[in-house]
Amino acid sequence: MVTAILFSLGGVPPVEAEGPALRADMIQTLQSMQSQLKAGEDATVASRAAASAARLEGGNAADRWARALFLQLAASANAHQGNDAEAADQFAEARRIDDVPDTRRLSWLYQEARLRLSAGQTRQGADLLTRWVERSGGDDASRWLLVQVRASLKEWSAAADSLDRISESDTGGWSPSQRQLASTVYQQTGRFDDALALLGDGGNSPDAWRRAAGLARQAGDDGRAAAIWESGWRRGVLTSNDDLLQLARLHIAGGTPARAGEHLTRWLDSGQLDSSTANLRLLAEAWTAARHHDQALAAWQTLAERSDRAQDWQQLAELSYGWGEWQTTLDALAGLRRSGGEISGRDWLLQGIAATQLDRPDVARKAFRQAKAAGVEQAQQWLDSLG
Repeated sequence: MVTAILFSLGGVPPVEAEGPALRADMIQTLQSMQSQLKAGEDATVASRAAASAARLEGGNAADRWARALFLQLAASANAHQGNDAEAADQFAEARRIDDVPDTRRLSWLYQEARLRLSAGQTRQGADLLTRWVERSGGDDASRWLLVQVRASLKEWSAAADSLDRISESDTGGWSPSQRQLASTVYQQTGRFDDALALLGDGGNSPDAWRRAAGLARQAGDDGRAAAIWESGWRRGVLTSNDDLLQLARLHIAGGTPARAGEHLTRWLDSGQLDSSTANLRLLAEAWTAARHHDQALAAWQTLAERSDRAQDWQQLAELSYGWGEWQTTLDALAGLRRSGGEISGRDWLLQGIAATQLDRPDVARKAFRQAKAAGVEQAQQWLDSLG
């Protein structure tokens, strides 16, 4: 949301140069109110100018021009008092009056747009500001404001259009905040190369690649973040151990876990990454997410044998049972017992089912009796089925 927008409100125009000719007493009244406005008598001017405008409604061309000028004075006074919405309404009313010169109408359009934004009427203000930019050509300040407003409304394509017009001129003078805003807009519209180029040296700076991937993650696009990180790795920029592990994590989060498994296997086999339990666990998680059964079970078994943690044996048992690998299920549950892990009723049930599938009824009966003693209701049904 755009807040605290400062703007300059013009006073009464030189009436001799603009619009229909006014009577001398009308000019004197307008100038009197302008003096009061300069003196800070905002409430008085707001009331007097609005009343004068109302009395002139329906008059001739000169009256209509004078009415528009009184509305401008009322709007200026209200804006000084922070009554932004009311001031915007008065500028809108003034713009619609016949016989108002185009230059003055355009100026009031701009002031109304900024007042709408200050009043929190963001969409209306954005539309008005767009119209003003299209009619007047705008300037960099107004275009940056339009980019900011459209971004606040998540209208990324419109924000990118305004940004492209700014980009036609030299971007060397952009501030860090402007570059950050531009990068966000480009990232949101899928123009990641443009976003990356604005964040720094797109070819050689690791931080630039990391920030670009971070933008994608902030937008909820882990897949794009993984693609950006992969590009940085392939260019030889993101090559530290932490960078490699982050690439694998991004592939897992971004929906390409098999790519993570392939990378990790290669890096572990080559010694580029050490075979720590943390790295082996990441490999196992990658193959599991990819549902590559053989690789996943092998990775979990290697990890469980290395760590001898009950949780790792348990995970191997659950996965192998779910995938119908009965002997691996029995081996994993045996490892769970050796590691000192707590054997639950469900663990005994899984062991009994796996033994049944392997045609080992004695082992199955013993396991089902243990499961029954632990309160697993299904155990009795399995015992009955064995006779």
